[in-house]
Amino acid sequence: MSDKIEVQNVGQPGKTYRVDAAKFAEMRKAVLAVTPSEAPGLTPAQIIEAVKPHLSETLFPGGETAGWWVKCVQLDLEAKGLLKRAPKAPVRLHRV
Repeated sequence: MSDKIEVQNVGQPGKTYRVDAAKFAEMRKAVLAVTPSEAPGLTPAQIIEAVKPHLSETLFPGGETAGWWVKCVQLDLEAKGLLKRAPKAPVRLHRV
């Protein structure tokens, strides 16, 4: 059984979820590496494509499940105030 980490969700304040710690840590590092610090930032789809070259084949073979993990990291980082959404649609994210 793998180690788990608790993550937050900006849409559900006060609630946490337990996810695979290794996958979360690798995806968090990749998301922060590719997400610009300047607004308006990137769309989630752009982030998903940008992180794939940063992921290990062991944890994410062929980039598999990258979309789910980007969303998980995105919501956690938004809840912690490390990512911010642009004020207008479409959703665009940048580092704070």
